[in-house]
Amino acid sequence: MRSMILALAAALAIAPFTAAPAATSDQTDVMTTVKQYLDYFNKGDADKAAALCAAQPVIIDDFPPHVWQGATACSDWWNALVAFDKNGGITDEHVAPGKRWHVALTGDHAYVVIPATYTYKLKGKPVTESDAVWTLALQKFTGGWRVAGWAWAQH
Repeated sequence: MRSMILALAAALAIAPFTAAPAATSDQTDVMTTVKQYLDYFNKGDADKAAALCAAQPVIIDDFPPHVWQGATACSDWWNALVAFDKNGGITDEHVAPGKRWHVALTGDHAYVVIPATYTYKLKGKPVTESDAVWTLALQKFTGGWRVAGWAWAQH
């Protein structure tokens, strides 16, 4: 009996240390999904970016109509951005993430906050906006982490 109690105590003592790698692995996987999504945006690959979205995402951005939600939200947002950019003379968009401010994991949900620098050309002239914040919510599915929603804020 005493050896069983000692074994149980030893198992409980090391349990927090064995749980940490899983959290670290999930955090790495979450950030990999965020990076992939951003890479696809920067490459102009709407289909691959949309493939990283969950089934019913919500997107909030600073151009009209400001919110997209539902099964086609990621594609609808992309199409609205393309139209907005064309109408406004915006080309060569690129988002560069800063060092992440916050990553929180709770089971199969994640919350990520990243500062970002947004560069583009406005009617051929370079513009840099270095005070943006990109906030994302992700959910883990059998196929990996997917973007459940995100919001963009520019100061």
